[in-house]
Amino acid sequence: MIRLNVFLQVSEENREELLRAATRLVENSLTEKGCIAYDLFQSTTRGGVFMICETWATEEALAAHKQSEHYREYGPCLRQLAAMKVERFEF
Repeated sequence: MIRLNVFLQVSEENREELLRAATRLVENSLTEKGCIAYDLFQSTTRGGVFMICETWATEEALAAHKQSEHYREYGPCLRQLAAMKVERFEF
């Protein structure tokens, strides 16, 4: 399995737009084959910090996700709205 923790640091002015895009990405990604979990979290201690935690069954499932229409639409949007850091774990 593959776990990605995607940290997003967003300004207050971009917060609502980021939340809309991230929510749509999560909703669509949860329907994909090989998606075990896909969640959006907000920090309770740091304003403007969010994390998308995604778990994929295989590398192939993750690769297919990166080619999906919703990823190609919302991924660049998130990168434009927020500073992003990705942590990857395999287990």
